Order: sequence, then C-alpha cells, then structure tokens
Amino acid sequence: MQHSEIKQLFDDYVAPTYGRFDLSFERGEGSQLWSAEGRRYLDLGTGIAVASLGHGHPELADAIAEQARRMIHVSNLYHTELQGRLAKALVELIAPGKVFFCNSGAEANDGLYKLARRFGHEEGRFEIITAKNSFHGRTLAGIAATGQEKVKAGFGPAVPGFVHVPFNDLEAIRNSISPATVAVLIEGIQGEGGITAATPEYLLGLRKLCDEKNLLLMFDAIQCGYFRTGRFMSYQRILEGVPRGETFLPDAISMAKSMGGGFPIGGFWVAEKYARLLGPGSHGTTFGGTALACATALKILEIIHRDGLADHVRSTGDWILGELKKLQTEYPSVIFAVRGKGFMIGIELAENIPAFSGSESPASIQMCNRLHNAGLLTIPAGTRVFRLLPALNLKQENAVEGLQIITNTVRELAD
Repeated sequence: MQHSEIKQLFDDYVAPTYGRFDLSFERGEGSQLWSAEGRRYLDLGTGIAVASLGHGHPELADAIAEQARRMIHVSNLYHTELQGRLAKALVELIAPGKVFFCNSGAEANDGLYKLARRFGHEEGRFEIITAKNSFHGRTLAGIAATGQEKVKAGFGPAVPGFVHVPFNDLEAIRNSISPATVAVLIEGIQGEGGITAATPEYLLGLRKLCDEKNLLLMFDAIQCGYFRTGRFMSYQRILEGVPRGETFLPDAISMAKSMGGGFPIGGFWVAEKYARLLGPGSHGTTFGGTALACATALKILEIIHRDGLADHVRSTGDWILGELKKLQTEYPSVIFAVRGKGFMIGIELAENIPAFSGSESPASIQMCNRLHNAGLLTIPAGTRVFRLLPALNLKQENAVEGLQIITNTVRELAD
C-alpha cells in the first residue's frame, strides 16, 4: 500500500491525537527502516528510545514466537516463572526490593503516585514535587505531574497534589516542602525537556534532603534508564567516581520503553523498605507481566549482557558526542549546544537560523524534516532540540553514516 493510501486511512479512521511526520514504514532491520515506497532510512530515534535492539532482531523474534506458542497470557491471579525471573533480574541490577509489572511508562508512573500516597496516607501527606520541563506521561495524573503547561491545556481541573520547581535546584525543592509533601519525582536525564542531566550534587542533595524530611525519592527512568547511558540507570552513570555516588539509591524507579524492545511492557521497582506498601487489592493490571512480555524482556537482558552492549553504548556514545561537539564548534550559527550521555544525546539548535525563518514550525521539527529528506530519523524535543536515541546495538558504520548526514545538513544550513 502506498503512503498516500495509508495516510488516507489515518485521516478517515485514526483519532488525530498526533502531529505525525509525513512518512509511513513497513519493515525494519537493525537500525534501518524502509518506507511504504521502499526508501531506506537510518533510524537513530528507535520509536523514542523503545527499539533497544533495533528492528527485526532474529533472536528476539524467535523468543516471542516460541513463547506465543507456549502461553501468551494468564491473569495475575496466578504465578508464572517468567514474571518471577524478570523481577529477580531487575532487582539484581538495582538493589533489594520488589517489582510491579504493567504495560507502559505512564502506568508505571501512576503506580509511583499511588505508592507515594499510600506512604503518606496516615499523616495526610499526598503532595509530590516534580521538576519544570519534566515529562511523566499522558494520563490525567501524568500530565498533572509533568512540568510542561502545553500538555495540560484543555484538561483541567488538574489532578491535585503536584508542585513544579526548577530542575537541578535543590533549594527550590527545599523551599517547596510543606506539611503535605510526601515525595520528590525526577528524571535522571530529562528527555522531552531537551536532554538535561541532573548534576551529581543535585542527586546527592536530594537523597539527603528526602532522608531528613521523610520523603520518598522517586525516579522516572522510562527514557533515560535501561542501559541508555551505558549503565543500567542514568543516576549510576552521572554519579560515577563521585564520593558517595556508588551507594546512592532512590526509593522507587519507573521503567518502560527499552525494556520490551517494542513489545509493550513497563514496571516499577520499589526498595525493600517500602516494598509492601502496595499490598493485595491496592494495585493491579490485566495485561501487566504476561508470559509473552516477560519472555521478551528477559531475552533483551540476555542479549545486552552477552554482547556487552552497556560498554558499547558508553564508548560509541562518547565518540558520537565528541564528534558532534566538534561540529558545534565549527558551526555555532547552527548548533548552540550538544549534551547527553551514552545513547541519549541532544543537539540544541541556535536561535534564528535564517533557513528556518520562512516557516512557523519549530526549528526542531524543521531540522527533523530536513534529516528525513536526507534519510535519517531523529526525535524532536521542544522547539530547538533534536535527539539521538539509537538502538543499544547500533553498528559503528551506522553511527558514522548518521553523523555524516547530520554534518551535511548542518553545513547546508550554515551556507
């Protein structure tokens, strides 16, 4: 089916909740996708950090097919080996605690809100402090937690219980604590907010402050977690070599995206101290933690460990970041800043790029469209940032190709 026909189906039958790019895809292999017209694209966006092993990974496809023939789903009224094994694997990657499985990042975060409210219920505490420019999902509670006004418009009144303060500002959090405050929720690296990392001082200060005030410290690791920075969690990478960094631990962490490599699965880890706050009947899900989803996630973890992908993400990501910083130095009229860790990289465009002045579209969207025209898929963030969120097993030749396309596009914009 041609793109025009696919687009017509969407126009006729699909709810218009997305501003979609003018592209349709029908198949993929590794870090490549082919459009309905058969054009090849290099994918450095991976469905917004989801396709952790790229597209069409044969071992992952075989694991899904094999488990589908055995058993896809039984309800959470029963036990399954695969859910238990996956929970054990995640606990071993973080620290003693327990894991709840769901289907998405938004659901995982909703679980964190409930955990916090249950923690503070007897004292009447329910308020969660989050950061400006954060993103925590599209549910009603998720948009209330998110520190971006654009996601809230038209959906008031907001779910109560969320306070937003500037990111990386410990004093702002301290000054916002009230008798109703129960928790702090942050991203280790803000993704939708433009690839902004928490500082080591901020993280360590938050842990100390939350301990002093008896608050839960909760992490949204949906985009920045799951080896995307070269460590399992972004806070582990941020705090490397920092005194007291190796003992740092949040009280709860939400996960999704790369966890299933494209298969829907999410979850949240809760530290042992709080792992029984949500007891029988307090939280649940129909599809969370199915045998099929857990088999998929377990295979992804197996491949990441076997193939040394965490180290690969670190070394290749550092190289990409270095090359992009050279490009920024050469073309400051186009690139204002480059930042990130591992395979979570943001390129902030300069203001008032002449080639973008003829359109009302944000510079980030115009840049992504230009890269699309050159055969490269990236992800916008806000009005001036585009992101590279490649597969964890990105090949070196694909990294080189992607950098060349970006370089050529930047040079065209600088002319």
